[in-house]
Amino acid sequence: MLNNIGLPGILLIAVVVLVLFGRGKIASLMGEVGKGITSFKKGVKEGQDELSDSVASDELKDVTPETEKDKA
Repeated sequence: MLNNIGLPGILLIAVVVLVLFGRGKIASLMGEVGKGITSFKKGVKEGQDELSDSVASDELKDVTPETEKDKA
């Protein structure tokens, strides 16, 4: 259904959205979306940093069962 939308269809949808919501509402909505994306990226980076810190600070333990160690 959406495969054949094309450029004229996208422009028509954009005009309808602009008329319904107004320029100010759309601008504030896009600002909120930008803040959300920034916050998400910051959270992912903090999570990765925390994970790498915990792995670096703890000694890695071998939890392989004894029966599996003999096979290696």
